[in-house]
Amino acid sequence: MTAYEPVIGIEVHVELSTDSKMFCGCAVTFGEQPNTSICPVCLGLPGALPVPNRKAIEWITEIGLALDCEVSERSVFHRKNYFYADLPKNYQISQYDIPVCHDGHLDVTVDGFTRRIGIERAHMEEDTGKSTHLGDGGRIHSAQSTLLDFNRSGVPLVEIVSKPDIQSAAEARAYAHELRALVAELGVSDARLEEGSIRFDANVSVRPEGNDELGTKIEIKNMNSFRSLERAIDFEIRRQIQVLEAGGELLQETRHWDEGTDVTHSMRTKEGSSDYRYFTEPDLAPMVMDRAWVDEIAARIPELPAQRRARYIAAGLDASLAGVLSDSEPLLRSVFDEALAAGASPKGAANWLTGEVTAHMRRNEDSELSLTGAQLAELIALVEEGTVSSSAAKEVLEGVLTGEGDPAAVAESRDLIQISDTSALEAVVDEVLADNPDAVQSYAAGEKKAVGFLVGQVMTKTQGKADPRIVNALLGARLDR
Repeated sequence: MTAYEPVIGIEVHVELSTDSKMFCGCAVTFGEQPNTSICPVCLGLPGALPVPNRKAIEWITEIGLALDCEVSERSVFHRKNYFYADLPKNYQISQYDIPVCHDGHLDVTVDGFTRRIGIERAHMEEDTGKSTHLGDGGRIHSAQSTLLDFNRSGVPLVEIVSKPDIQSAAEARAYAHELRALVAELGVSDARLEEGSIRFDANVSVRPEGNDELGTKIEIKNMNSFRSLERAIDFEIRRQIQVLEAGGELLQETRHWDEGTDVTHSMRTKEGSSDYRYFTEPDLAPMVMDRAWVDEIAARIPELPAQRRARYIAAGLDASLAGVLSDSEPLLRSVFDEALAAGASPKGAANWLTGEVTAHMRRNEDSELSLTGAQLAELIALVEEGTVSSSAAKEVLEGVLTGEGDPAAVAESRDLIQISDTSALEAVVDEVLADNPDAVQSYAAGEKKAVGFLVGQVMTKTQGKADPRIVNALLGARLDR
């Protein structure tokens, strides 16, 4: 039986968070009343002329540079001709053979192995309107009627096209997740999948293992989560292999992912570039990308997620914890860096921030944080020195987060200072041993777990304030003599 391997490419559409649309002054909005942010330009009315949005060109350049792309010295807009109800001009202003950015890459890691995925191009275009199909299933084939909202028409859209370098559904998910994190870090889009601010289409084919010739490419649409993307690609790989093994033939087509049934359905035959009849947009002059301007953009690119993870790992975090912290709120990452500067252990600071601090913010639906890096470092030091116990430290943290003061002051005011005075604890230990002769006898008979009971008794008598390390040492010295 022939063994097959998948060949996958991902097309990513990113809506930019500019104030105005790509070629007109209409506001970019989400959730407004339908058809309230429109004008003759984004409706394609006769005589309306487009004017490029400089900020959008700046931001696609920033995306391209972050992906290590080459920025074209000269870039041209084209008309992409096709006929859908949500495309008011019956063409989309897009780019064809001279995109803004080309030939970059993005590194992704799956199961501890990192691969480089090539980026073929990142080009600028305008978004279409939104169609709402009324009827069973919400799809055009079963719709009784369709409502059109052109508020989204003309919103700046960056299309990022990978090379067919992705080799599995899991790798496709990792690529999409990494790209989404990069875009969000740049701040050029809110990159929310649930709102369609970033959308993924997958091109999937299979071929016999070791064969360099590409198979029939099939596009999958309607994947609105990373999980859906992985499941849809995984299903499509299996489906294509089954068709070929049964002696069937695959058609180049676009398929719709059905979230409810976990299968893809045929939508239409896939268009080729010749079907779109591309020609240069006559109402827009070519863009000349000034090198000094591009260098200015490159200089302000922030630390990207992959760079941040590498820095955290170099500081002493394992890859898993570094990834969780890197994906956390910028505020938490800032506190982490401050805590390290104040002398905190990297693992201790990361565990507190991704654990108790994150839980507090979620419980209180709080985007603010009354905790400095210096305070976190102080809290960690109190635990490491034995001044407060690990469990009491959680209560100390709660006091700090609610504005009661620095960790040492909160521990003092809440009477959470751990008893570490050996002489004071010796008296309590002797009292517990005297009160529990059965447990002492059990220990002597080989029941070593009896020491846990005795430690609990000491903790009860000290209201949980005794240093358990000292208590264990004292009990061991007395029980074993």
